[in-house]
Amino acid sequence: MLDPRSLRREPELIAQALSKRGLVFDLDAYKELESSRHDLQTEMETLQHERNEISRTIGQAKQDGEDIEPLRLSVSEIGYRLDVVKQEFGKIREELDAFLLSIPNIPDESVPEGADEDDNLVLRQHGSIPEFNFEPKDHVDLAPDFLDLELAVKISGSRFSVLRGPLAKLQRALTQFMLDVHTEQHGYEEVYVPYVVNAASMTATGQLPKFAHDAFHVEHTEPMYLVPTAEVPVTNFVRDEILSADELPMRFVAHTPCFRSEAGSYGKDMRGIFRQHQFEKVELVQIVSPDESWAAFEELLGHAETILKMLDLPYQASVLCGGDLGFAAAKTIDLEVWLPSQRRYREISSVSNFLDFQARRAQARFRRKAGERPDLVHTINGSGLAVGRSLIALMENFQNGDGSVSIPDALRDYMGGIDSLKLTEIDGQK
Repeated sequence: MLDPRSLRREPELIAQALSKRGLVFDLDAYKELESSRHDLQTEMETLQHERNEISRTIGQAKQDGEDIEPLRLSVSEIGYRLDVVKQEFGKIREELDAFLLSIPNIPDESVPEGADEDDNLVLRQHGSIPEFNFEPKDHVDLAPDFLDLELAVKISGSRFSVLRGPLAKLQRALTQFMLDVHTEQHGYEEVYVPYVVNAASMTATGQLPKFAHDAFHVEHTEPMYLVPTAEVPVTNFVRDEILSADELPMRFVAHTPCFRSEAGSYGKDMRGIFRQHQFEKVELVQIVSPDESWAAFEELLGHAETILKMLDLPYQASVLCGGDLGFAAAKTIDLEVWLPSQRRYREISSVSNFLDFQARRAQARFRRKAGERPDLVHTINGSGLAVGRSLIALMENFQNGDGSVSIPDALRDYMGGIDSLKLTEIDGQK
C-alpha cells in the first residue's frame, strides 16, 4: 500500500509516477473520497470537542444550582449527530481503504518505460546456447513414459501433471540441491510453512483484493486460500510485528507447491508442465531495513543466478518495464532460461523489491533504537528457482540424440552418481 500521507500531499506527482505502469490514476475519485474523509473527520472532532465542553459546563452548573436540563439535551443531540457522522466516516474510510488497496506500487526511477514484455530491457546474458546435431525435442516428447499428463487429467483435470520414476527423482534432486545451496552457501534459514493461508496474509503481500480471481479458494469457516507462492506465508512471519534492528536482515528459504488458476493463459505455455495450476518453487525472502534494501535486492538476485550457473544453464537477466511490472513490486529483474524447443528465453525466476509497500499493508516494522518510533521494513523476494521450469530447462538443454538426458555435475551426487537418464522406458517396456 502506498503511504496515505504522501498521497494526500502529492496526488498529482504519484499519479504521474504510476503512469509509467500505463495506469490512469483516477485523481477525481481519490480527491472526492479524501475530501469527504477530511470533512467528516473534522466534523467528528468538532462535535466531540463541543460535547466535552458542554459536559464540563454541566458539572459547574450543578455546583451553582442552575438548571442543567437544557445542557443535557444539547449533549444528547450532539451525541446523536456524532453517531451519525461516525457511521458516515466509517463508510468513507472503508471506501478509501478499498481504493488505496487497489493502487499498485510506484515504479522505481530505474524501471524503464514500456507497455509489455516486449519492452523489457536485457541486462546481461550468461552461458552458451547449446547446439545439437539433431532436432531437439521439447520436454514432453523427451519423457513420454515418465511425464503422465493423461493420468493427471483423470485425477484432477487439465494443467496438472504426474511425474514418475527417474523424472520424479530428478525434480526432487533439483529441489534438494537448491535448498542446500541457499542454506549452506548463502546463509538462508530453511522454513516449512502452511500451504493454506488466510485472507489477511494474502492482503498483506498484495494478492488480495487485486488477484482474487487467480487464487484457489478453500471452503472453510473463514476465507482461506492455497498459497500462490511461499512469499505469502513467509513474508507474513513479520505481519503486525515490531522487530529490533539486530533482528535484521532476515533471510528465509522455503520449498512449497504453488497454486494458481492462471486465468487467461493460452498457447504453447499450456503444453506439458510449463504453466500449471500446481507447481513447485524454492522461494527466497529477505526482510531488511530500508538502508539495506537495494543491496539485498542485488544479493538475492545473485543467489538465484548462482543456481543457474551451477547447473550450467544458459540464461539472461532482464529488468521489467513499467507496463510489465507486478502489482506490488517497485522493481523486478527476471531471470530467463534458454529453452531449445521454443528457441527463446523464458522466465524461471522473478526477483522483486517491494520497498515498504507490503510492509505497510502488513504493518511490519522495526526500531532502529529502543524507544524510537518504529519504521517500516522493506521486503525482497525471488524464486531460487522455479523447480518445474528448471526441470524443463535441464531436460531440453542437456538432451542427447539417443533420447537420454545428461545430468549436470552439480546434481550427480543427488542422483546417486549417475551421469545420464534414459526417459523413454519404464521397467524395460515401451
